[in-house]
Amino acid sequence: MPRFRLRIAYDGTDFHGWQRQEPADAPPLRTVQGVVQEAVADLLGTKVDVVGASRTDSGVHAVGQVAAFTADVRVPIERLAMAITARLPRDVVVLSAERVHDDFDPICDARSKCYRYTIEHSSHPHHPRPLFDRNTVFATPYALDAARMQRAAAGFVGTYDCVSFAQIDHGRATTVRSIFDCTVRTPAARRVEIEISASGFLYNMVRIVAGTLLEVGRGRIAPDAIPEIAAARDRRRAGPTLPPQGLCLRWIWYGALRTSPAEMQPCTE
Repeated sequence: MPRFRLRIAYDGTDFHGWQRQEPADAPPLRTVQGVVQEAVADLLGTKVDVVGASRTDSGVHAVGQVAAFTADVRVPIERLAMAITARLPRDVVVLSAERVHDDFDPICDARSKCYRYTIEHSSHPHHPRPLFDRNTVFATPYALDAARMQRAAAGFVGTYDCVSFAQIDHGRATTVRSIFDCTVRTPAARRVEIEISASGFLYNMVRIVAGTLLEVGRGRIAPDAIPEIAAARDRRRAGPTLPPQGLCLRWIWYGALRTSPAEMQPCTE
């Protein structure tokens, strides 16, 4: 039976994350996986298991989530994305659909992922907090030094134990990850974008990295302290976990390996 890969975008504001959740004593929670599975089932007339590459949390957004399912699809492939989208709520869109090999695994076949965290900052009382993009930007009243943050961002790059930047109950067998790039940009006045790509991420890792860089931007953590914080393997040494609304999954890459096979970690997502 053929297998298909979907690229999905969604506004995570009104979702309980990606992963389907069915409490024993209550109706299923509204999740992205849940509404996508329902849309695909409605289109095909049969129940389908749609597996996503990243289990984004409540309130987290995506423009490059990847999911896959196996089914007998009679809709022409060039119309499949549009046909599924027509059955989805307005806060989810299937951007593309393609046929893939039968054993494609959106989780374990991923070689790198990229997230972006967006912050609006100001120390002036006459600069109002974001209004129209309030669900996709985290607002802080503190003025941030983006140059300090960029110097610190370079310290995250490498392959090492990232437990200092993970929630304590992360639930992973290994906390070693390869971080390929971490960049801080200033696309507009009082706005900072933190973009990080890695082989994979631990629970709340990007939000903790963003919180640590925010503390650097405020002057509370030195720009050259990141390697020391990582080496401590102590969550208390890093910055706070920032709220979910500033976080967006940008892309997932399935191409050739960026690192040698010896450096790649087993599938732990």
